[in-house]
Amino acid sequence: MDKIYDLIILGAGPAGLTAGIYAGRSRLDVLLIEKGSDGGQIAITDEIENYPGAMVEGESGPSLIARMTQQAEKFGVQRARDTIKSVELTGEVKKLVGSKDTYQARTVIIATGAFPKPIGCENEGKFVGKGISFCATCDAAFFEDFEVFVVGGGDSAVEEAMYLTKFARKVTIIHRRDQLRAARSIQEKAFANPKIHFLWDSVVQRADGEELLNTIVVKNVKTGELTEIKADEDDGLFGLFGFIGYNPNSALFEGVVDMDRGYIITDPDMRTNIPGVFAAGDIRVKSLRQVVTATADGAIAATMAERYLEQ
Repeated sequence: MDKIYDLIILGAGPAGLTAGIYAGRSRLDVLLIEKGSDGGQIAITDEIENYPGAMVEGESGPSLIARMTQQAEKFGVQRARDTIKSVELTGEVKKLVGSKDTYQARTVIIATGAFPKPIGCENEGKFVGKGISFCATCDAAFFEDFEVFVVGGGDSAVEEAMYLTKFARKVTIIHRRDQLRAARSIQEKAFANPKIHFLWDSVVQRADGEELLNTIVVKNVKTGELTEIKADEDDGLFGLFGFIGYNPNSALFEGVVDMDRGYIITDPDMRTNIPGVFAAGDIRVKSLRQVVTATADGAIAATMAERYLEQ
């Protein structure tokens, strides 16, 4: 393709779509490239309650993303469905080589996101959004007065478990070792919390249920013993939260932009170490990965890309 866009955005999650909305509204010539469906992680979220302006009567990830997509289309954002195989980001014109075509632009926003590491149990995919979650901030309120289980033993897992105690009546941390990896100060708070219980030397082997998760099979890694745990009959379901880390979608940019453990490093204005290249959303180094922070990143990145072009 000989055409040179003002801006190419990689990824049609909340960050990428917001960047498209801002850039399109600024009359930039924008191409948004997505290899799959719009939305990223939020596309599998059944209910959203903590995004400002979400429909009070019930907002789902797909419904919110559908409106974002319509907004981007309204402001003239062009779309391409392609998988980018290689990039050349240095120089005045950036080149992205995909399976279907080659694309060029003067600026690029990387918004390819990150995804939680899977728990690794049987039937996991079947119950994501139906009992299995990877975001306590997003989904804790749906398990008020229910029992929940948390997989992991690091800082994130223990902190999220403590957060869940504000909603759930009982929180059990399932950890494959016999002691936590979280910082000592965090551990002390968890051990002092009467709602938190522990299942040591264990992993979740299988998830089961009809429509919703109500049974898990836990394996003791030392003895091999299997234990089936069923939800209380009055509840009919429980929650299983996985917090064993994230996998950033950044392999394409290794050795190209500066990273920290796979996450792209930016300044507060979303600039990477390469002039004209920005990153937004879950792909960047940040402390909170939520829809609201992703959209903020996208807005900033698009605005800074416009200023870069003006200069």
